[in-house]
Amino acid sequence: DPCSLQWTAGVLAKGTRGKMVQMRQKQNDGKFFQTTKRGEIQELKEELHAQDKGKQKDAVKKVIANMTVGKDVSALFADVVNCIQTDNIELKKLVYLYVMNYAKAQPELAILAINTFRKDATDPNPLIRALAVRTMGCIRLDQVTEYLLEPLRRCCQDSDPYVRKTSAICIPKVYDINPELVEDQGFIDILKDLLSDANPMVVANAVAGLAEITQTCGKDLLDLTNRATIPKLLAALNECNEWGQVFILDALATYNPRDAQDAEEITVRVTARLSHANPAVVLTAIKVILKCMEFVSNSEVLRLLAKKLNPPLVTLLSSEPEVQYVSLRNIRLIVQRRPGILASDVKMFFCKYNDPIYVKLEKVDIMCMLVSEKNFDQVLLELKEYASGVDVEFVRKSVRSIGRVAVKLERACERAINVLLELIETKVNYVVQESCVVVKDIFRKYPSRYEQVLSALCESMENLDEPEAKASMIWILGEYAGRIDNADELLESFLDNFHDEPAMVQMQLLTGIVKLFLQRPSSTQDMVSKVLKCATEESNNHDIRDRGYIYWRLLSTNPEATKQVVLGDKPSIRDDVQMERGLLDRLIIDLSLMSSVYHRHAEDFVTRIATTTVHVDTKEGPQDDDYDEDDRANRRREVQEELERGPSEPTRNGTGGGGGLDLLDLDGADSSPSAAPSPVVQKTVVLPTTQAGQGGKSGLGIAASVVRQRGTPTLMMTLSNGSQAPISSFAIQVNKNPFGFAPKDQLPSPDIAPGASAEVSVALAPNQLISGTPPTNPLFLQIAIKSSLDIFYFHVQFDASVVLVEGSALARDMFTPVWQKVGEAGQSVQMINMSRAMDVEAVKSLLAQENVYYVAQRQVDDSVMMYVSAGTCNNCSILAEVTVSSGSSSLKLATRTETPVLTPLFEALISKKFGGR
Repeated sequence: DPCSLQWTAGVLAKGTRGKMVQMRQKQNDGKFFQTTKRGEIQELKEELHAQDKGKQKDAVKKVIANMTVGKDVSALFADVVNCIQTDNIELKKLVYLYVMNYAKAQPELAILAINTFRKDATDPNPLIRALAVRTMGCIRLDQVTEYLLEPLRRCCQDSDPYVRKTSAICIPKVYDINPELVEDQGFIDILKDLLSDANPMVVANAVAGLAEITQTCGKDLLDLTNRATIPKLLAALNECNEWGQVFILDALATYNPRDAQDAEEITVRVTARLSHANPAVVLTAIKVILKCMEFVSNSEVLRLLAKKLNPPLVTLLSSEPEVQYVSLRNIRLIVQRRPGILASDVKMFFCKYNDPIYVKLEKVDIMCMLVSEKNFDQVLLELKEYASGVDVEFVRKSVRSIGRVAVKLERACERAINVLLELIETKVNYVVQESCVVVKDIFRKYPSRYEQVLSALCESMENLDEPEAKASMIWILGEYAGRIDNADELLESFLDNFHDEPAMVQMQLLTGIVKLFLQRPSSTQDMVSKVLKCATEESNNHDIRDRGYIYWRLLSTNPEATKQVVLGDKPSIRDDVQMERGLLDRLIIDLSLMSSVYHRHAEDFVTRIATTTVHVDTKEGPQDDDYDEDDRANRRREVQEELERGPSEPTRNGTGGGGGLDLLDLDGADSSPSAAPSPVVQKTVVLPTTQAGQGGKSGLGIAASVVRQRGTPTLMMTLSNGSQAPISSFAIQVNKNPFGFAPKDQLPSPDIAPGASAEVSVALAPNQLISGTPPTNPLFLQIAIKSSLDIFYFHVQFDASVVLVEGSALARDMFTPVWQKVGEAGQSVQMINMSRAMDVEAVKSLLAQENVYYVAQRQVDDSVMMYVSAGTCNNCSILAEVTVSSGSSSLKLATRTETPVLTPLFEALISKKFGGR
């Protein structure tokens, strides 16, 4: 029909024009990030008060743009809040976004907008009602929380499901600010009631809210043991969106079925999720099914479930590389728990030419796990192909995997040896070296077999330059000295450079030559004497010296017993890739979470700042409960009075752009008498934002301090972004230093927006990077920080309090010999002037704070001579005599130590502790 065609063409043209207009509007939004000629706060303020709503909206967009790039626009708070009285949803969203960002910096002005929030919470438009509740929940102020409760309660019972689902996710945010208030007002029960909601998205958000509160408070709030709960979750599972399904499936994964029938019913309902397009849904569904399989006893049902799990796991390998990697890390766990699921699909893990290296390495590991007597030929051929590649890391991994297959399957060993011989004949340096390490493992597993490879290895010795390969070759020469004619010559070639070799090679060379001597005592006596002399008299390594003395004593007393010790049967090795059972059980529960990717407990890499809740012990009796309720009521009344009269003190943190928002509310005052103030770590600016890095770029600012926290030296830093782009991907290196401090873990890598800052800390381990130089006063660390912006160098000063360890007091019987040994000749005396007189107990207490411990004391006239000691993290002792005179504001400090370079550091610490008071 021409008319209908014409009408259709008109509609399409109109729709196309509408989309083009929207695209042009989005492109034009970039203009708000461009500065005008004046570009000052006053100009924005004038535009915010314009009568034209379009101009007003553009002004708010400019404010948001400035806030986004890190400029401080908090001075416009009152002007922006005035724009909140509008029916335009877009403008209202922008104002709400601004209020959320600056509410913490301007709390007294944020309270002015509360009436608008409460009014919007009753707006006829459900989008505005939901927006108001969500915004109030994101403003982390106790004052706002009090006003949020009633609107939140109404919205939880709203007729519109969108408002209810927004309210459900808002409750855990409020709980994070004031847990007691949320529990007292019954919002936990409201969330539980929402599990029975008719709308599946409301149910999913209620599950997510309860799960988040459960993580914070440590109680199980989902109550899955209630028979009515599981059917509700399963009913909602089919209808909610993909992330709602993830929340529900995560909750089901924590449920222990009552019996086999219950487990089978759950798997029937969850199996449909295995074909979902979202990998997160698929992995979480697999986690639920694996959990249920633990409760199923019917072997036929287990076989069918394993068969159903196979296709989704294989399908995950067709995703983009990042998803593949996450899937492969999870598959490694599944294969260890249920190897039969993928036993016949080892080919699916063969590497493609365009796979990234991190995907290839995971696939090779899984191939070794799935190798069996049926498929080892295919796997070895594939690994041989990989070993002839050009990526050195992947080639090394492939050669080692050939050895793993040989160690795992005896039937595959002959074929693996032939493959290794072919690889050795290529004379490629790194291939030969890895092959040498692998052959050593095969000889340990199957001694006195496959000796045809010895000649090929001996011919390739000139290619060995890596410590592990050298150590492996020396082990083979010592172990098979009776079968290798020129073993003595080969070992002697290593002995000529004994002191230049790493400790690993020296240790194997010592053992290898002793083995050679026991098999050929007549011709190798000079060689064994030389190596024992090198080990015992010339080596600085304690382990090598100790082993050298042991061999010397054994050889000189009982050569026959030495043969039994050194040449005796050795325990067989195995392909030990199986994870520890307890860790595997935990990670299977955490399948599809970050811990299943890292293969570590979540507690090892997640720092959760939980809200502390005071739980009243009901055994104390009803009086304690009454007091607790009265106390909470008084607290709420105080907050209400404070809201009515307004804040009396200006806020201290009213500056800073978009990054000034304290999301954890750590600066909020606590009126509770039990809340003890935390010691504030004073940081020093060690890298101004104007200082350029290695590549000439600037913008990263660092304030840092090295302190001792909970018995661990810790580097604490505030990282500030003064550039125009986000900074991320942080890494840290510490230069060698007198006490050998090195980072225990990698530097946390937050994404820092322009104008924002982040607090990070790194625990330091002593005696790792020892420089061998004497310490300076003050001490300092030379540090390099690598980031997405550039590499920056700086140093942080610290005092001796960081290196003095807890519980290092010397006993009196150990103190006296050291004190007398050093004597007055090695004593340093210093007078310290205090701001006021102190008695002995006060001095003793202050010294203990710095890990300087009391040993003994004696009275001389009106003075007390107190003897104290301290120990450093590198096991040096510092002894001191502190003379405290009655009524005097001076201390006499006499220091003695066998390490005199520590004396100035110790004196500076004590002087700072007392003289600075």
